[in-house]
Formats: sequence, structure tokens, C-alpha cells
Amino acid sequence: MMTDRQAYVAFNLTEKVGFATVSELVARAGSVVAAWEAYPKKVSRTGGAIDWEAEFETARRFGVEIVTPADADYPPQLRGVPGSPLALYVKGSAKALFVPAIALVGTRRATSYGRDVANRLAHDLAQAGWSVVSGLALGIDAEAHRGALAAGGVTVGVIGSGLDRFYPEENRELAREIAKKGGAVVSEFPFGRPPDQQTFPIRNHVVAGLARGLVAVEAPSRSGTLITTAIAADLGRTVMAVPARIDSRMSAGCLKLIREGAILVRNADDVLEAMNELLPRGEGKAVSARGVPDADETIPPRPPADPETPRYSVEESLVMLHVDGDGISLDELSRLTKLPMAKVNALVMSLRIKGFVKFLPGNRISLLTASGSV
Repeated sequence: MMTDRQAYVAFNLTEKVGFATVSELVARAGSVVAAWEAYPKKVSRTGGAIDWEAEFETARRFGVEIVTPADADYPPQLRGVPGSPLALYVKGSAKALFVPAIALVGTRRATSYGRDVANRLAHDLAQAGWSVVSGLALGIDAEAHRGALAAGGVTVGVIGSGLDRFYPEENRELAREIAKKGGAVVSEFPFGRPPDQQTFPIRNHVVAGLARGLVAVEAPSRSGTLITTAIAADLGRTVMAVPARIDSRMSAGCLKLIREGAILVRNADDVLEAMNELLPRGEGKAVSARGVPDADETIPPRPPADPETPRYSVEESLVMLHVDGDGISLDELSRLTKLPMAKVNALVMSLRIKGFVKFLPGNRISLLTASGSV
């Protein structure tokens, strides 16, 4: 009899089927196996029949673990998240996906400044006990992975192709080193899937989803990095960015993010401060980039907000007065706050990047959670 994990892999092999479709089918059928048995269009992405048994055999041959939502090894931070993978193909240690992670992302055409910052940030974050997640691309991604490895830490590379169609070739040895040293190279794409314009945005969703926070290290104004930061913001992750010279074309995207409300990052301690404020009491370690504390030193409870340093600007507070868990339209916000629509749009984007609100269909926003907590 077919198991749930086999059914998830079968769906992952199927043409035009993803998280939303499977969720809807399971809601109607009662289980993923029943949903698969009732699904009429069992056609693979390559046009042939679905052979999930061959997929598991190929995984065994390549030493790859396939992890699905039916498995205990499925990353908890992806479970139930819209757009989460139906299957993750893992080369290396699946346990690496459970280490609290920061994503470092940026342009492939990195400057020496961007590469140095990425390497140093990753090194110091890894020393502090965080995993470093990135996309195993050239430039910023590769330096982030190398920095974490140099610190003896955990790093996870997410690629935009099947594991047997690795890209880019220049980073193949880096990928092998990641897997060998306790990290993981992962993909949600079946064996045989080549990289293309569709796979990389999907890959970016996994990068953002695996991390608790994301740092844009260096990115021009038109960059896939900004797509990843937008995904991270929509998922409620903390968005951060590294500044640079105001006339630096390669950092124009990062400067834009900071102007819109992303947390400015100068070093790993800035990242750790931002993340420690968000962790619940008792979760994780009170670490800094200068060292890891004793095992019993946990993060203290978050202190009450200082009335002298509000969480929002004055204008953001005007918006937040009217936002609840049910949602409100931007038009209504403009009317209630008496602010022009362009200003409301800018404030809402800032609040989204900071992790206070989320977008809903119909040009509406609501609190990130019903209680408004982050």
C-alpha cells in the first residue's frame, strides 16, 4: 500500500501540481494518499507516466534523502507555510535543516566589498551557533557558504535544479564540501530537472522559508535578491540589509530596503541583536559574534517596550491603529489616517518588511498574526 511520503513524492513529480493544489485535494479527500489515488492527471513534468518508485531508487543510488511533510525530518519552519515544498531532496545531513538559520543573499556579480562582508558575516554567525542558508550561486551566496565552513559551522545550500543537474558547475566542489562537513545541499526539484527561469524564484522561497531572518548583503535595484527579501517579509521573517556607498550601483537594492524599513546590519552582532529580540524565552542561546555562552545561558525574557523608543514611527503608528487580524483595505487606511495613498503604500511596505503586517488578496493588509505578535 502507498504511504503518505510516497504520495507526496508522486505529486512532486506531477505536471502543474504544487503546495496549493495538493492542500486543496487533501482537504477534499481526507489524506494525501487518497488525494493521489483520486487525482486524474497523473502525468509527469516530462510528459510520461509517474514513476515514484524509480525516484526513490535514484535517491538511494546517489545517497540522497527525500524528506516530505509526512516525515519527522521535514523542517518545522517550512511545515504549513504557503508554497512549502512537497518534497526536499537532501544531500548531506537532514539534521542541518533543524539548526536555527540566517539567510545571507546577494548578487552573483559581487564586488570585493560584498564578498568580504558576506564571508565575515557568515563566519561570525556560524561561530555564534547559527546555520547560514544561501542559494549556492556565484558571488555573495558562495562567500556566505565559505565563511560558515571556515568557522566550522553549519551551512545549507539550496539549489534551483535537480541535485543531479547541479548548477553552477563552478560551485560543485563547494557543494560537496558543505555536504561532507555536516551541512546540506537541498532542492525541491526532482532528479533530471534542469535550472531555468522558473526554478530560481521557487528556490528563493525555500531559502527564505528555512531561515528565521534574512540579510541582503549586496544587490542592485533589479535583483533576484529583492524577490527573496519580499518572500521573507511575506513569511514573517526578519529582513535586514547591509549598507554601502550611496552611489554604489551594486548596493542600490540594499539601500532601498533600508530606506523602506529593513534593519541596517554592520556586523554579525547587529544580526544577533535583531534575532535575539524575536526569539521566545528559553529558545536558543544568548550568543554574540564574540563567543558562545555556557549551555545554561538562555535568552532572557523580552523586556517591556520602552515608551521613549516606540516600535513604529509616528506615521506607522497611525496605520497600525486601524490594522487588525481581519484585514483592512489600503483605500480605507488612506481615508482613516487622512494620508495620501502613496504615503500609505510606503508605510505598509515598511511595516511588512519589519514583520508587523502581511498582505491579503484584494489590496488589503492584516496583522501578521491575529494577536499582532511577531
